Amino acid sequence: MELTILLLLALLTGLWVLLARGRPKAHGRLPPGPRPLPFLGNLLQMDRKGLLKSFLRFQQKYGDVFTVYLGPRPVVIICGTEAIREALVDQAEAFSGRAKIAVIDPIVHGYDVVFATGERWKALRRFSLATTRDFGMGKRSVEERIQEEAQCLVEELRKTPGALQDPVFYFHSITANICSIVFGKRFDYRDPEFLRLLDLFFQSFVLISSLSSQVFELYPSFLKYFPGSHRQIYKNLQEINVFIGRSVEKHRETLDPNAPQDFIDCYLLRMEKDKSDPQSHFDHQNLIMSVLSLFFAGTETTSTTLRYGFLLMLKYPHIAVFPLMNWRRKWQPTAVFLPGESCGQRSLVGCCQ
Repeated sequence: MELTILLLLALLTGLWVLLARGRPKAHGRLPPGPRPLPFLGNLLQMDRKGLLKSFLRFQQKYGDVFTVYLGPRPVVIICGTEAIREALVDQAEAFSGRAKIAVIDPIVHGYDVVFATGERWKALRRFSLATTRDFGMGKRSVEERIQEEAQCLVEELRKTPGALQDPVFYFHSITANICSIVFGKRFDYRDPEFLRLLDLFFQSFVLISSLSSQVFELYPSFLKYFPGSHRQIYKNLQEINVFIGRSVEKHRETLDPNAPQDFIDCYLLRMEKDKSDPQSHFDHQNLIMSVLSLFFAGTETTSTTLRYGFLLMLKYPHIAVFPLMNWRRKWQPTAVFLPGESCGQRSLVGCCQ
């Protein structure tokens, strides 16, 4: 009986501490917004069918700029075309920062070209844009690489006549190879190391988008001590970083200062150039994190876009004809089976000659 009472008191004390710590604190002069509850913030006032409906409702009451509390964290919402233009265009410098994502911050720690802020972000962004352009990004050389990869995809599909195929694997493969401008090599679709990387990317993206990760974003300081998807994400990204680290060491061994082959080579040369500058942002940690972000973000976002594009073309085949007709190059239609089709159906995929 005494043990039960002690456990109950401990539980109540713990809840009281959480509520006290979760009470929203003043954060300077924040815009107006709905009154938050301790620990929960405005979560109970949100529409379960989507945040957008809630934000539009708050906009009508508080104006185009208002504050909501997602758990104990205040978030300033800018809602409305003119307000967004004023913030992101007219005051772009002031709004150029990047918020932390709690599930990946233990890996990134503010490094890399995506999650860095301030001068570090500016320096890495300038370098990344210049380097990828030097290797053809936005130019015909990358267009030729995309056409080559599309041909490889069609050849791979031809090896499975009559069989239904999951497009997720193929779209991840082709976009990862196009993004391999970072590593300077093309991976074979059946390469075990490549397959492991793709699996880690896909797992991590699914976990980051999961409900448990969204809850973790609200209460990271508390939930980090418990098991959850955040631990698996950390493990996955660490394994990817080990692969990137091995690749960087191989690049060091084969580096030719007069003929850099890819993004990593150019970064290593910049590191060597700036090694006497204590203020330089070009170090080993930023290299690993930048390669991770470029490869991971480029692969996942592009493959998702392609999957949606193919889904729309399958759903509206009469619309899919027009892009093919409007392309200037000569395309040879190739019949392949795609998901959702029966053995008597085939979809046409254009192959550039």
